[in-house]
Amino acid sequence: MLYISRSETDPYFNIAAEEYVLKELSDDVFMLWQNEPSIIVGKHQNTLAEINYEYVQKHKIPVIRRITGGGTVYHDLGNLNFSFVKSGKREQLVNFKAFTDPIIAALKTMSVDAKFEGKNDLRVQGKKISGNAEHVYKNRVLHHGTLLFSSELEKLNESILAASKNFDDKAVKSNRSEVANILDFLHIPMNIQNFRKEILKQMMINDKVAEIYSFTDEDKKKIEQLVESKYSQWSWNYAYSPKYTFTKNIQIADFKASIQIIVKDGIILDIIFDERNSENQFAKELKKALMESKHEPDEIKSRLMSASSLFNDESEILTLLQTLF
Repeated sequence: MLYISRSETDPYFNIAAEEYVLKELSDDVFMLWQNEPSIIVGKHQNTLAEINYEYVQKHKIPVIRRITGGGTVYHDLGNLNFSFVKSGKREQLVNFKAFTDPIIAALKTMSVDAKFEGKNDLRVQGKKISGNAEHVYKNRVLHHGTLLFSSELEKLNESILAASKNFDDKAVKSNRSEVANILDFLHIPMNIQNFRKEILKQMMINDKVAEIYSFTDEDKKKIEQLVESKYSQWSWNYAYSPKYTFTKNIQIADFKASIQIIVKDGIILDIIFDERNSENQFAKELKKALMESKHEPDEIKSRLMSASSLFNDESEILTLLQTLF
């Protein structure tokens, strides 16, 4: 098994790199890597339903969809990610326990008594330190997981929503759990770089890693192309979400209403007002302004500004805009 040595902390590059390794390389691979603060959502999730959009926008936190299933996770430089990419018989590829066993063994050498619990978690004393997910491509599988080491848990909790009641969809929902940092369970404190070295050392001792590889310039070029064509795109990170209905109460001056926005592939297909307001002229004009818009702040703001005659001033537009996410 190759160990791919990676120092990049750009989340767009790192998430794209996993797909590249899965689909373009033939070797079995192990990787350790870290991201700058970012939110990584599961392939089959509704992005807007999973994140605290206002907080994410304010703090300029990238939101990126990955190719594996499962729930939304928060990455920062206090979190260490691990990835396995392996070839085999398709019916034997999905095996969460087999891929997490070496990580559990490595943690035990540091006196961290981690256990595999549920479908895809590693926990210590009942608290989640790692979430895991997988994706099968032909005869290869990508298994990856987080290792919360010294993450800013307050930002993690602020960034990711508890179940939102505003969205009605068939998307995969995240299971919220009490989380903890591995650092809190270490008998002998260390920093995350030494922790990373220790994980790799144990993988080598146990013959899981036989050779070290670094991405070539050609590898990096292809990964960057994947970032450009897919992982930096709104169409993948947001619009790929399953069809959903977003429901909210709005108030603009004296106009109060309950509104349902029907969205598919990121595009507003319909806007339904409560029965009391369905024939209201303001409601009709607002619907006309927003139909077939992306459910995305910049485009909706542009549409609302173009219909500025509906509003008393720009503050009403900004208030409505905030309400629609």
